[in-house]
Amino acid sequence: MGLQLSLQQVQVWLADRERRFTLDVPELSIASGEAIGLTGPSGTGKTLLLELLGLLRRPSAADTFQVTSEDGEMNLAEVWTRADTSPAEVRAQLFGFVPQSGGLLPFLNVAENIALSGRIAGRSHPEWQATLIDQLGLGDVQRLHPPALSIGQRQRVAIARALAHKPAFVIADEPTAALDPDVAATAMGLLIDNAVTGGSGVIISSHDLTLLNQFALRRVALSLISAPGAPDALSRLAEQEAP
Repeated sequence: MGLQLSLQQVQVWLADRERRFTLDVPELSIASGEAIGLTGPSGTGKTLLLELLGLLRRPSAADTFQVTSEDGEMNLAEVWTRADTSPAEVRAQLFGFVPQSGGLLPFLNVAENIALSGRIAGRSHPEWQATLIDQLGLGDVQRLHPPALSIGQRQRVAIARALAHKPAFVIADEPTAALDPDVAATAMGLLIDNAVTGGSGVIISSHDLTLLNQFALRRVALSLISAPGAPDALSRLAEQEAP
């Protein structure tokens, strides 16, 4: 049995003096080896949802927010208040992240950047790392530093780094936004294929519906729901039929 990330009736509230924004997740599950595409117009909270899933954002309310395995359950909503662990520790163990910009450290070469996630998590897999370097076409540049790479190469390094420690789940926020269409399709395919091969569940946020439609992804979408004249905005997640 693999791991499953499950949410039920989870919300995040953001507020200032003039308005309040609520992200509402009635239900969401991500299983090991599963790929999910997240869509929604700008302003619906896609990045906020990814921050919530990756323990970068504390839930404001949660009936269920947990990871389940054959060994039991971990209540992720409680990691913010437990004395024996921290969100950062759990995040390093469970998640890999692919940001829009790559987020590589310029003073480390490609191989060192990829190995960084394993060093942080205390879980290195040299053979898997070598496989990722090969599969992502990074063998010829693995000793180079990020400034010497193309944008596409940097993003492939970011993908390899996110997968190198074999996380249970990979969270990718617009990972191909800076790439041209052909390179974007290649990078997206490599991310999905290598995540599934490594046993990671992956959720990918993207505005590019044409790109997402090229892959067999389960789809979820955020939609903005607003009451006439109300100062509050509500964005709700729902399953979406794949095209």
